[in-house]
Amino acid sequence: MSVACEWLRKAINDLRAARILLDADLPDEAAFHAQQAAEKALKALVVALGRRPPKTHSIERLLAMLEDQVDVAWAYQEDLPALTYYAVEVRYPAPPVHHEEAEEALRLAGKTVAWARERLRQLGVECTEAR
Repeated sequence: MSVACEWLRKAINDLRAARILLDADLPDEAAFHAQQAAEKALKALVVALGRRPPKTHSIERLLAMLEDQVDVAWAYQEDLPALTYYAVEVRYPAPPVHHEEAEEALRLAGKTVAWARERLRQLGVECTEAR
């Protein structure tokens, strides 16, 4: 399995974990894993483009690394960078994430994972092991 596909597999697993956690009425934890799914999907693309992914949770920074080779306009229109908040803040005492917020984070993460998988295919990287 390629390194890009390993990142995508991790993203898919985080997305699955987020759904399970939201169904268990744990929206803070679901939002965290949704952010992780989006982050790892973007890192899969960074790797596929021959770059080393930075040690960052910043969705905006990852999008900036991609924008010279991939159209990321949709991500800004959807306010994907807002997911970065869930990477750190929700793991510590903070105002709780509401169910609807976590559901939206999950929707954005799912869209990001699907978008990254399609971009990977366009780059000739087929991640059949990542389900």
